[in-house]
Amino acid sequence: MTKEFVTKSVEELASLMKTKALSPVELTKAVLDRAEASQGKTNAYLDIYRKEAEKSAEKAEEEILNGNYRGMYHGIPMGLKDNIYFKNKVTTMGSKIHKDFVPRYDATIVSKLREAGVIFTGKLNMHEYAMSITSNNPHYGAVRNPWDLSKTPGGSSGGSGASVAVGASMASVGTDTAGSVRIPSAACGIVGLKPTRGRVSAHGVYPLSWTQDHVGPMAKTVKDAAGLLEIAAGHDEQDPASADTPVENYLDKITGDVKDLVIGINEDFFFNNIDSNIEKSTRAAIQALVDQGARVEEVKIPALQDAQAAMFTFNVSEASAIHMNSILSRPEEFGEDIQGFLLSGAFPSSTAYAQAQRVREQLIQEFKEIFTKVDVLISPTLPVMPNNIGEDLVDLNGENVDLLSNFIRLTGPANLSGIPALSVPCGFNGNLPVGLQIMGPEFSESRLLNVGYAVEQMKPLGSRVPGL
Repeated sequence: MTKEFVTKSVEELASLMKTKALSPVELTKAVLDRAEASQGKTNAYLDIYRKEAEKSAEKAEEEILNGNYRGMYHGIPMGLKDNIYFKNKVTTMGSKIHKDFVPRYDATIVSKLREAGVIFTGKLNMHEYAMSITSNNPHYGAVRNPWDLSKTPGGSSGGSGASVAVGASMASVGTDTAGSVRIPSAACGIVGLKPTRGRVSAHGVYPLSWTQDHVGPMAKTVKDAAGLLEIAAGHDEQDPASADTPVENYLDKITGDVKDLVIGINEDFFFNNIDSNIEKSTRAAIQALVDQGARVEEVKIPALQDAQAAMFTFNVSEASAIHMNSILSRPEEFGEDIQGFLLSGAFPSSTAYAQAQRVREQLIQEFKEIFTKVDVLISPTLPVMPNNIGEDLVDLNGENVDLLSNFIRLTGPANLSGIPALSVPCGFNGNLPVGLQIMGPEFSESRLLNVGYAVEQMKPLGSRVPGL
């Protein structure tokens, strides 16, 4: 029975925990055992905190037994992406340069999770400095997709996606600058939410791009993600981009009712040049929502044609500024792909940066106008399937195309504009899961989660689990 706990949702486990039918100690040991047993296959963790986690679980058990139950995530074991500062623990950012870096304080998200009673199981592997989307790390080894160990799990939060998918972490928190929460969530068959910019504090998260970085939940189910967002969201004076907007009771808003929902479909961009099986699964899910009372309206968003170039300009320019000293003094210590990424933005054109700013402003305005006509935009999360680890090209309907530019093609616009975007599973393409993306106006996370829940209720993955 103990092993079965790691296959359950946090919502299910919380019910057992609250009624004292399940001990945090029992659950934590089961998750740690799964993490250690699966590590040789997925390489999801960089460090496992068994001793500390078991001690924290004992404390949580005592609190719950004494009637001091804190809520849904009290006693729930969780790993953290290794670019999130964790006081007095090595935080590498998946890099060689920071291999011995020990933060003197917790990131705001860590402080919030501690207060909620989360049990920290360790630090999760990732793409170096979160700068790409495969989690093929040259310093700590590639993370492997638990559905097919020859494939990438996506990135940069690849360890988070793989660990949640196999029950080596009951949920996680990722960072998302061009899709790094949603990409591995889609590739690993879990739920990933990039909230509105400023909804969750990025204080204590090592930056990639100041204007594009977001922090968001990754979980097995929509309700698990909603519960995690309730903990994570809120204003933080330590983060200049933090939004002082009230936090909703996200769980209470989830009903699955989509009657009269207006779904925007943008054919020109979000359904252009998509893997045929991914497109089929996405359109089938949309039709199922229509069958439940939603309706579809086609929309045009002209600024999307320039969105990827603008996003790339912001990312490389800002990342190069962050890493300038290391680029000049120790470039050989970066992975080869990251060297290229940083050097391409080392001397950004002020004209290009200004043009990118104009594209972003135009995209924000067009999204605002669209969301006066529709409630959500739905698209595939990824236009292509995960590729073989170590390869730069991927098949798109019989043609070999660049993986990186395609993996971020549909996710990047939400980062550029700052709007929230949710990825939920919507089926399979062969033995790998397919993700559907739901976008909405600023601070519409409740709406997205409710639509995602309606998709989830269709049981798109059936009873299938990764075959480790």
